[in-house]
Amino acid sequence: MLEAAMSEDAMSDTASAAGGVWYVYLLECRRGTYVGITNDLARRYRAHCDGRGARYTRANPPVAPLGARPFADRAAASRAEYALKQQRAAQKRGWAQRWPWPEDARPE
Repeated sequence: MLEAAMSEDAMSDTASAAGGVWYVYLLECRRGTYVGITNDLARRYRAHCDGRGARYTRANPPVAPLGARPFADRAAASRAEYALKQQRAAQKRGWAQRWPWPEDARPE
């Protein structure tokens, strides 16, 4: 378990150095949750809040950002997004507790 966490940290460090960090993120919305990917959490969250995000968040505006996990590239983030979307809402919220939304991407 610890080895897996260490390799995830190493992956995040590598992605940061290359400037290619992608995130899988989870939002609490008016009716349910929303899972997506982005390379700029703060910008994407603002877009969802301003009604310029996904169709789901235009109809069900975000209430709060729940969690975000970094990935080295878009392909890895897309695979993780698909896997997270297959989970039930309670499982998604549990995921968010393990991967809280970064403080530097918190909305004002």
